[in-house]
Amino acid sequence: MTQDTYSLGIDIGGTFTDIVLYNHEQAYVFSHKELTTPDDPTIGAITGVRTLLEREQVSANAITRVVHATTLFANALIERQGAATGLVTTEGFSDTLEMRREHKYDLYDLFIEIPQPLIPRALRAEVKERVKADGTIEQPLDGDGLLQACRHLVDQGVESVAVVFLHAYANSQNEVEAQQLLERHLPQLYVSISSDVSPQIREYERTSTTAANAYIRPLADKYLESLEQMLRGLGINCPLLMMLSNGGLTHLGEARRVPIQLLESGPAAGAIAAGFFSKRSQISDVLAFDMGGTTAKLSIVKGHQPLIAHQIEAGRERRFATGSGMPINISTVELLEIGAGGGSIAHLDSLNLLKVGPRSAGSEPGPACYLRGGKDPTVTDANLLLGRLDPETFAGGTMKLSRDAASESIEAIVDALRMPREQVADGVLAIVNENMAAAARVHGADRGYDASDFALVVTGGGGPLHGCDVARRLGITRVICPPDAGVASALGLLVAPARVDRSVTVARQLGETSPEELEAGFQALEEDATSVIQDTLTPGAEYAFERRADIRFAGQGFEIITRLPDGPFDETTPESINSAFQLAYTQVFGQVPPVAEIELINLRVAAVEQLVERPLTLDGPRKEVWEVAIDSREVWTAESGGSGTVKVLSRESLKIDQTRPGPLIIEDASSTLLVPDDASVVRDRAGNLIIDLKPNV
Repeated sequence: MTQDTYSLGIDIGGTFTDIVLYNHEQAYVFSHKELTTPDDPTIGAITGVRTLLEREQVSANAITRVVHATTLFANALIERQGAATGLVTTEGFSDTLEMRREHKYDLYDLFIEIPQPLIPRALRAEVKERVKADGTIEQPLDGDGLLQACRHLVDQGVESVAVVFLHAYANSQNEVEAQQLLERHLPQLYVSISSDVSPQIREYERTSTTAANAYIRPLADKYLESLEQMLRGLGINCPLLMMLSNGGLTHLGEARRVPIQLLESGPAAGAIAAGFFSKRSQISDVLAFDMGGTTAKLSIVKGHQPLIAHQIEAGRERRFATGSGMPINISTVELLEIGAGGGSIAHLDSLNLLKVGPRSAGSEPGPACYLRGGKDPTVTDANLLLGRLDPETFAGGTMKLSRDAASESIEAIVDALRMPREQVADGVLAIVNENMAAAARVHGADRGYDASDFALVVTGGGGPLHGCDVARRLGITRVICPPDAGVASALGLLVAPARVDRSVTVARQLGETSPEELEAGFQALEEDATSVIQDTLTPGAEYAFERRADIRFAGQGFEIITRLPDGPFDETTPESINSAFQLAYTQVFGQVPPVAEIELINLRVAAVEQLVERPLTLDGPRKEVWEVAIDSREVWTAESGGSGTVKVLSRESLKIDQTRPGPLIIEDASSTLLVPDDASVVRDRAGNLIIDLKPNV
């Protein structure tokens, strides 16, 4: 008898680590939520994997594929827990990180806080070399000066170095020579060069990205090596693939070389899952709403594919203020992160107004009801007090919640506001839901979309619980709750395609560039991407290229990323590029200015795995069927001003195509779905729960 084989997904979040095991032959899905161990995330991950394997009696050698996403590297940047890092740059440019762009993200704040550079001035060295903007080498690299400077940095404890030379995007020769010299003479030093990490115009952004990569590279190298060894210690000897911020997968070697690409790997997996599940229900345009224990993430999914951006900010001084962080040039699923999770803390501000977040209790100590030392009231505490959560079956029954602790945590706010406890708890949920809805409105409008034109896919532990109210606030009338919604990001790891993104700066007007020159530029990028994706894919897997460019009207300062025709390019290509750009420009701004000439700034190529038919069907019988602890419970609602009995069902008890009216609570092992009293829910043939809401009048 042939042994069943499995895929394993590991998603490390701020509060929980989600582990998913999928049986290829029988279509079983098993999941487990383990509290994240912030001091060493591998402990929680390996504990969770071991627990799941033992619980389901699955042999480790039956696992043929492991895919991993983690918040570790993003947290290292935010918390400044990376390696001692040095910067080597062109003579006269050591203060690029400090000068930034002299832009105030809050114009009227006289005491504005600007992020401190990852690399202090004492660890920045200048060397003699010079490349002109057109790529001409004006001054060759002073190799002896480079080695002398780097030996001095090593003597000061530097473990990793970023090499960023002026205009290296136009000609990388001096940077490559520097890398070769350092690897030959200082082999213990991690070396990141900007022409490899971020070969794009704009010195500050390129320097910031390369410095961030150098800062986390030693940590990533050791962490990924340790995780691979610990998995092998369990008997799991298959390849370990990593989720990238762009929603694609790559092999371990590429991830260790440029770990900055992993910065948003967990949230990207959630967006991929939303596209996958919405496609199964033939709903093409959705907003992916993933609410976990620490934050909520929102992304736009068009035609089952999330929108892709090519720059994010990390380590913001004000978490949700654009411009207050470090710019990072990586390809990433376009995400809106909101400080709204189950652990978001409710508090009164200086005017005695109720606020929620962005500070979070995380997993340590966690919400008060966890009984792990937390004393502050959180969103999870409010949900428990209103009867929306079952204290005995939370997180699949892996932990018990204390209603008394939740009640005690909110007492100070209740006394200060002189309001009933339930009204305060309901106010906490109303505020956090409106915070998320308001951010979603702006996120969509900035990109030329109206949120009400989309369906809402709810995932994460909190997404199904809050999704219907958030949808109603956005004018959305349809909500999709996929199977195993609480661990959907981990499931997204298992359905994601392999993907490699490459870019290069050209900075030329379209009219001055021949189709042959453009074709040659794209082919060079495609060759680079091919070498990486072929090492990631299994033999025989297919992939295709997607071509894009950062384009602007002549004289503008910033660009719009535009999808271009597939190659090879010919004499009709310039007109096609012009038309595609004007269409993209109109989508964002509504009209096109009377400017004839356009400029191509960066060329971009994505190599994407094709015909991805992951065996994640989710239509097989369950080995264990989730059963609710009680078939009804008292739930307090603002509409009634009191508590009422609400029927509780298990997800598996809903028959296919049978419509059920609200109010209902629908539970599975990883999440709780709240269906309002003026809504209906049906389980479709894809396994998704489709909730139709009454439109706002």
